[in-house]
Amino acid sequence: MATDPDAAARGTERSDRSSAARSGAGARVAVVLALAGGALLAALVSTAVTAVGTVPGLPDPPALVRYGLPVTRVALDLAALATVGLSLLPKLLGPDRPRQTEPIVVLARRTTVVTALLWMLAALVSLVLQAAELRPDREVTVPQLVDYVVGVPAGTGLLVSAGAALACAVLGLLAVRFGESVPAELRTVVALLGLLPMPLTGHATDWRYHDFSMLSVELHVIGAALWTGGLVAIAVFVAPRRGLLAEALPRFSTLATTAIVVVAVSGLFNGLMTLVITPDTGLLGLVGTGYGRILLAKVGCLLALAAVASQMRFRLLPRIARHQRTALLGWAAAEVALMGVAYGLGVVLSRAPVVV
Repeated sequence: MATDPDAAARGTERSDRSSAARSGAGARVAVVLALAGGALLAALVSTAVTAVGTVPGLPDPPALVRYGLPVTRVALDLAALATVGLSLLPKLLGPDRPRQTEPIVVLARRTTVVTALLWMLAALVSLVLQAAELRPDREVTVPQLVDYVVGVPAGTGLLVSAGAALACAVLGLLAVRFGESVPAELRTVVALLGLLPMPLTGHATDWRYHDFSMLSVELHVIGAALWTGGLVAIAVFVAPRRGLLAEALPRFSTLATTAIVVVAVSGLFNGLMTLVITPDTGLLGLVGTGYGRILLAKVGCLLALAAVASQMRFRLLPRIARHQRTALLGWAAAEVALMGVAYGLGVVLSRAPVVV
């Protein structure tokens, strides 16, 4: 029986497109798993490294609390930065190609509702675990949770964060219904505001420049969320579409360049100041304490991130602007894996005793 060469060619083309789509989907899943896996691994390992010995007269928290806390805090951070990145995505895509961007934006809005609800859940679970950590000899009750929220800044911060996450979910549902009548700027700002209470869960200090230090911490958190969330959103939702990618990635690259400077300066300042103002520690604590070693590991992550980001900006970006094929997803996976490690280290760093 004779065969139609054109039909065979069309079949081959469809098969190639299907194979490319499956490969692209796998690469995008790899980006998400790299971020989550790097963060969880770093959080668990550094939690074990900075473990404090038993304090006489005080019961140890159970393993569920000790290791559950960094896991839930990582989940909180990742869900929050995903919410930030997805909320920001319409601004990165721009208004010039509504037909091409609308299907992506619609999916991003729906996904934002899910990530915001996960963020809220992680914040509430973290609240319960932190209350349990404070009194490990007692079961957590509602009155104990109320006392923890009222009396401990960390509890207040987590409850405010959970409320902001709920607000993001509501705004996301409204955006699903009414589109960009619910502005992306509003959704992004609310998500970023939900991150601001998080530094309240870290180290307390009576340093006279404490307010300035807290501002630096807030800038660090916001810069990291915009950088990481924006990259993940582009890698997962935009990377397969070369035309849109050629427009969105330069916008993100400008934002990321500013963010990496803010993250580097603020993070180094905060870490070194914590060591300097801690009695009997100083800068020698960089190598003599668990806190200092985690800080050095974060600096190493930042240097590696700068190298990967430079590769993407100076080698891949010109090719993407010409709509050429690149290994963007591979480099993005490497970058977000390093970001995940940095996030995991940051979760433990915010709770690690400086004198370990």
